[in-house]
Amino acid sequence: MTQKVAVLGTGKIGEALLSGMIRAGWAPGDLLVTARRPERAEELRSRYGVTPVSNTEAAKTADTLILTVKPQDMGTLLDELAPHIPADRLVVTGAAGVPLSFFEERLTAGTPVVRVMTNTPALVDEAMSVISAGSHATEAHLVHTEEIFGAVGKTLRVPEYQQDACTALSGSGPAYFFYLVEAMTDAGILLGLPRDKAHELIVQSAIGAAVMLRDSGEHPVKLRENVTSPAGTTINAIRELENHGVRAALIAALEAARDRSRELASGNHG
Repeated sequence: MTQKVAVLGTGKIGEALLSGMIRAGWAPGDLLVTARRPERAEELRSRYGVTPVSNTEAAKTADTLILTVKPQDMGTLLDELAPHIPADRLVVTGAAGVPLSFFEERLTAGTPVVRVMTNTPALVDEAMSVISAGSHATEAHLVHTEEIFGAVGKTLRVPEYQQDACTALSGSGPAYFFYLVEAMTDAGILLGLPRDKAHELIVQSAIGAAVMLRDSGEHPVKLRENVTSPAGTTINAIRELENHGVRAALIAALEAARDRSRELASGNHG
């Protein structure tokens, strides 16, 4: 059976998902898209061969609906969709901070809903997508969601109560690394290197370190100790990081991100 998948509100992440699915073997003819602006929908059609439709048409014809609109627009979208979604459709939400109950209360009783929090490395097929099942979602629904999001990176299942922690770690996570690279590039300039050379040195070091973390199976402490020789340069740098409370600052930063995710989930957008 051919599965039709509709991506509603196709922005950058939605487009990354579409292109990833096509590269993974999905037929463009089975992919539907909606966009607020007609010219955006036309752009997606000409670029990928997908079919632009209205939100209500998507709700009536697609087997799986992936909702990628902004959290503050989700209520309006659900009001529009709810009368047209049969209870056997799978609804996948990508809206950060919006709980599964928000969808289950507004859709036909028994509609399966899966919550996914992905991150911007989806744009380069290196996403970390975190998946939580709603009360009516089956194992088959979760596997199907993993197949879709697996096209743009890795997936991980967690219970919904861990979603705020995952938002703090991986949803916002790329920004922390960008911030660190920015600071290290400034340090390189201070040490006398041109910006482009400092940038290249740090970015490649970051990629190399990430691949080692992923592929070596070693604990990060062990990998760090391999670089840290007695009375050497690295341990002097580590001492300064500890003196400035960098570890404590990171823990506090991630707690702050988690707390804000909880606030947004409770409807506090101020």
